[in-house]
Formats: sequence, structure tokens, C-alpha cells
Amino acid sequence: MGRRSTADWKFDQTWSLATVPEEHRCEWRERAEAAEARLGALEAQVEALTDRVFRKKSEKMPPVSMELERGKPVDSEETQRKRREAAAKKAELPTEQIFHTIPEEQRFCPKCGARELGRVGSGKETVEFEYVPARLIRRVHLQETLACKRCEGMLVADGPVRAIEKGHYGPGLIAHIITSKCADSIPLYRLAKQFKREGLPVTRTTMGDLLHAGARELEPLYLRLRELVPAADVVGADETPMPVLAPKQTKKGFIWTFRTENLVSLIFSPSRSGETARKVLGQSKGYLVVDGFTGYNSVTLPDRRIRVACWAHVRRRFFEAQKTAPESREMLELILELYRVEKQAAESRILGTTKHLELRRSASVAVIERIVDWLKEQKPRHPPKGPLGQAIQYTLGQWRALQRFLEDPRIPLDNNWSERALRVPALGRKNYLFFGGDEPGGHIAGLYSLVQTCEVNGIDPQSYLADVLVKVKQHPQARIDELLPHRWTTSTPNTS
Repeated sequence: MGRRSTADWKFDQTWSLATVPEEHRCEWRERAEAAEARLGALEAQVEALTDRVFRKKSEKMPPVSMELERGKPVDSEETQRKRREAAAKKAELPTEQIFHTIPEEQRFCPKCGARELGRVGSGKETVEFEYVPARLIRRVHLQETLACKRCEGMLVADGPVRAIEKGHYGPGLIAHIITSKCADSIPLYRLAKQFKREGLPVTRTTMGDLLHAGARELEPLYLRLRELVPAADVVGADETPMPVLAPKQTKKGFIWTFRTENLVSLIFSPSRSGETARKVLGQSKGYLVVDGFTGYNSVTLPDRRIRVACWAHVRRRFFEAQKTAPESREMLELILELYRVEKQAAESRILGTTKHLELRRSASVAVIERIVDWLKEQKPRHPPKGPLGQAIQYTLGQWRALQRFLEDPRIPLDNNWSERALRVPALGRKNYLFFGGDEPGGHIAGLYSLVQTCEVNGIDPQSYLADVLVKVKQHPQARIDELLPHRWTTSTPNTS
């Protein structure tokens, strides 16, 4: 056999630089290794750009829940249960009965023609679901005024408590604007079109003023949410860029989310520095579930929070690597085994309990050992700058933090719960493009905090905001926690 050239190595799939004995190292081999690494990195970049520009969304990484159901037969009992729940929910809707009578000229027996007819029961029932558009009303408050008959004294009844002092728009309307923008990502110009169709011409500028005025009234609530987050033992954090209006062009700001089991606090920051994490978490202790971003290093010191890595980020890297390295699918299946353990705990209703931890330390530890063996086997076979090599390096660099979920059953397997809190701002970024400035960015982030905490706790944000917009200015500051979404009830009094 003749001597192989580097060109032969490039195209021969059975030949690898890793198979060349170490004693045969020379200048040409080092050049070939460097060229192979550069080629792998270039192929990965081309694949990434192709994904972004040409491929459909459906070709991207499927969610874990879909992967876990792959090949599994349909659970008919579970399907029927969901249908019964949906039917029960529909039955709770306000009901309007409309009685349809038979016209007089048709009130005879179709068989014998007799007109002596008797009603049978309440009649044949047909159900339909209808949409009644929301309506805007003009509410006039009349305050009783009394005049003294002996002197010029006057007595006027107290007027309504306004959400915004001297404002002409009620708390329900302001709550609707906030919910539309911060829960449904509807830009104000679209909302203005809706209001105009419904008979209330209101400009985008006016709605923007109402939005920020409402944020200033609600500031004590979302600042209190931020204070409560560090008290949690397990906190998840993430961040995403958000354009901010600036002279000549937009600048880059960031929305950060800090999430506990039942609280969500979003914060706007002009930069991605670790100062935001230090500002929120301070000297608190516990676990912090994050990705590999170094901005969290300042709060994950030995005497601070313990860093927990995210298996979803690991899974994403191996999913992207399988385009050039099909063997990555083996790692994806191993990671899926970890999620199957979590699903088993959820179905057994033992999440967060000691039994859950026992299950992890038996079933999950065995999967972790198989993952370690796979990483050791594959690492020398792939150039470190190639897609799979980078995925392996990332996993090994996070390895200690990736195993933290084996210490406490309350620690989630990934940081998806925090990432979900950023989906609404990300959608808003596409719809309304940018924040109007740093101060407006802080207002919107605060409103996002209240709206998302409502949704995490199963509360309608529209009803909540309409209620607390009036109560917050009269409620004792020492009892402000009563108005937070996870503790709020409609019976919470206005004052002490």
C-alpha cells in the first residue's frame, strides 16, 4: 500500500487522525489535525446558518415531552380524562337559554293533523358556544352633594378611588392594556385599532402613558417580588437581549429572569454584566440553576449559591452536533433516560420528596455512569473544535454542576422553567421591536413579573391587576405581601 496523503485521510471514513500512533507525530500531522479541526468548525457554521435561514422550525430540536411519548401507545383513559375536564370547564361558562317556539301555523300533528298538542319536557336541547365581544362603557360617578340650609356649608360624598389620580380611565381598562402587552405581546398600535372598532378612539401615546403610570403605581409589588426571590433555596436564572430606543439607532439591553417555584421576577438591565445577578441574589445561599454564562460566577462562590447546570443546554448541543456526527444520537438517548426518570416521579406524584431523591440515586445514577463511559470513549475520536468535540468539552466543563440534581429532589433537571419566563418578552421583541428607554424597560419588566407570577399561580392577570391597581395605594406597606399574586384573593381588604 502506498503512502497516504492528507487528502486521502479527508475522504476515507475508515481512517482517522486519532488512529495514527503517537510516535509518528510530525509537522505534517499537526498541520493535518489543525486543518481537520478548522474544517469541522466551518462545517458546523455552515449547518448553523443553513438551519437559521432555510430550515423549517419543525426541523429543530423536538421538546423532551414529545420525545418521551415517541412510539408510546395512546393512553385512552388519559385522553378521556382530559376530555371530561374540558367538558366540565365548558359547563361552567355563563349560560344563556333561548326558547324557540313552533309558529302557530305549524302547530298540528304531522300524522293526524290534530291541534291538541302537549309540551314534552323542557324541549330538545342544542348547545353552542358563542363569543360575546368585550364592551367598553362610559361610567359616570355622581357624588351626592348636600347644602346647609342655615349657612353656606356644603357636604360632598367621597368619589371613587382612582387607579391614576385625576385620570379618566378606570383600573379595568388599564389592567387590560397591561395584560394585552405583557401577557399576550400585543403592540399598543394594534390595541388602538381594537379600541377604535369598539367605539373608544384612544391614541397609542395615551395608552403608553397609562401603561407606565400603572407600572409606577404597582412598583411596590414587583419590587417586593424581587426581594422575596433570594429567600428561596432553589432559584433559576436566565437572560435575553432586548433592543432599547436610543439616538440614531437602538442599543442593546437585557431582560433577566429570576424564578422560584411560585415567583417570577424579571429585571431590565442596560448590560449583561454579573452586576444584575449580584444585585438580585446578593449574599443569599442555596442552589442557582443556570447555563454556562460567566455572569453568574460572582454569586456562585463557595460561600454563596451552588451552581447547577442545565441538561437541556447539553441536549441542545448534541442535537446540533448530530448533523456532522450521527453518533451524537446515542448521547441524546442517554439524556432522554434521565428525563424518563423524572416523568416516572411525576406520574407517581413523588416530585420533590425523599422518594424522588431515592429514585434518582438508583435509576439516574446508573444513566450518569453510562454517560461518563460514552464521553470517555468519544472524546479522543473527535477534534476539540468540531461540533461534537465542542459538545463534549461543554459537558465535561459543566460536569460537577450537572450532577447537582442528585443532591436535592427540588432541583430541576434543566433550566427550562426560567427560559419559559423569557418567551413572552422574546415574542414582544418581535412584535413591538424595542423598549422606549431604560426607565420604560424597567417598568415593562416589573409588569412582566406580576403578570407571569399570576400565570404561574393560576390567576387571571386581568382580574388581579384591576383589583390591586386600586388597593395598592391604600394598603399598609407592612402588609404589602397580601397583594402579591401568590397570596392575593378578591376579598383582600383595601385598608387595615
